[in-house]
Amino acid sequence: MPNDDVFLALANPVRRRLLELLADRPHSAGELAGRFELSRPAIAEHLQLLRRAGLVRDEAVGRHRNYHLTAEPLAAVEDWLHPFERYWRTRLRSLADLVEEQDDRT
Repeated sequence: MPNDDVFLALANPVRRRLLELLADRPHSAGELAGRFELSRPAIAEHLQLLRRAGLVRDEAVGRHRNYHLTAEPLAAVEDWLHPFERYWRTRLRSLADLVEEQDDRT
């Protein structure tokens, strides 16, 4: 089971967006900060929390730090969520059936 730090990190929309950006490629802290209407220190705090949770790693490149996604903790979240997939799949199937019924009536 993933540790609580991972869930805490994923609970914040800014941190989720940071992970999405890092899924494409590594970024410097400055590049990441430029994608948000937040201060650099605020982004640095988010990155530090992601690093403590093991979701990112940083690498010194000259005077800059590049951040890389570390996907292993996300795989643990997926494994933890897997038993609940059956519940959501059933609910989504019911919703799709309801929408199709409505379409047929119009």
